[in-house]
Amino acid sequence: MTSTVHPVEAAALRARTASVDLALATRATKDAALHAMAEALEAATASILEANAADVDSARAGGTPDALLDRLRLDEARVRGMADGLRDVAGLADPVGEVVRGSTLANGLELRQVRVPFGVVGIIYEARPNVTADAAGICLKSGNAVLLRGSSSALRSNTEIVRVLREAAAQAGLPADVVQLVPGEGHEPAKVLMRARGLVDVLIPRGGAGLIRSVVEESTVPVIETGVGNCHVYVDRDADLDQALAIVLNAKTHRPSVCNAAESLLVHADVAEAFLPRVVDALRGAGVTVHGDERFAALDGVVAATEEDFDTEYLSLDISAAVVPDLDAAVAHIRQHSSGHTEAIVTRSLEAARRFTAAVDSAAVIVNASTRFTDGGEFGFGAEIGISTQKLHARGPMGLPEMTSTKYVVTGDGHLR
Repeated sequence: MTSTVHPVEAAALRARTASVDLALATRATKDAALHAMAEALEAATASILEANAADVDSARAGGTPDALLDRLRLDEARVRGMADGLRDVAGLADPVGEVVRGSTLANGLELRQVRVPFGVVGIIYEARPNVTADAAGICLKSGNAVLLRGSSSALRSNTEIVRVLREAAAQAGLPADVVQLVPGEGHEPAKVLMRARGLVDVLIPRGGAGLIRSVVEESTVPVIETGVGNCHVYVDRDADLDQALAIVLNAKTHRPSVCNAAESLLVHADVAEAFLPRVVDALRGAGVTVHGDERFAALDGVVAATEEDFDTEYLSLDISAAVVPDLDAAVAHIRQHSSGHTEAIVTRSLEAARRFTAAVDSAAVIVNASTRFTDGGEFGFGAEIGISTQKLHARGPMGLPEMTSTKYVVTGDGHLR
């Protein structure tokens, strides 16, 4: 009896074949491909924007909220940013072959632990078509073939972007199958991808809590959990309140639809009387709805918060807010409600900063700066796959080194044990 290979499995098999050639490619070849892909994206701006406009129109007609439309929408600047991101990755050091540690053992064996590609990486993501180019670039530079599964809302955009990237990669001498869009529509192709153990080496979900939970719970392929950002800003009793106000506003309003935007504000009781009216007025002036506890809700325009509000990643101009009696209560609140992404403290107390950074268990803990800095580009890593919120292998912004595994190379001269 002849068994039929599912189209997703067939794509994974092609990716595995392509990954062998990619693992052997030199940095010069990979960088040339990245530059070719960048130039091709810019040259195809018109066709990419035409495809994207159709996606945005369909999403708007379907009642998609404005915050999600912003994540979906491309313009010339964003396409140029995608191309520049590929060029930035080309300028970064190649992690493949890097010696993590090495030594000569007492018996004369030479031992080296070196970085190697995963092989085939599957990425399931929502809405943002710029992720398509970012993911393709960072996977290519780290030696991984990539299977991309974007949301149906961005299908036209992603199809056109992947077409452009594949053609450019092939023209640069790499197999076109180092970049593929997972074929098919609906949920079934994603489920097949999640169960393609042995064909796909690692799966990375990027999107909302529901998507990430579904991938983590249903996948038989190893998963690196990323993305959900219920990020907190805690204003300590020793905070510079002018600085605190600026940080809260930036963290919440700079770009509210992304995972490193602040979603919850905590204020020490000792500064609540002075700070609450100022921050509520400033947030309201910026169009933010504050969902506050009893102290906050006593102020005009504040909506009484529910327990669910403190667990919510709004991705919109909303923020939960509470007054806490001390730093330890702030830490307890964060540990209960945080998604483990990014938390910030505003304080002039070195002791408070040290206690907060030691006690808070998140991928990034920030002192006297906006949560918006948790980003691969801001950290100097170049384009990132996502922000890992788990504790195995990689945590925080996932740049090139985080997209590799390691193996041991042992060299002897006829050694026998």
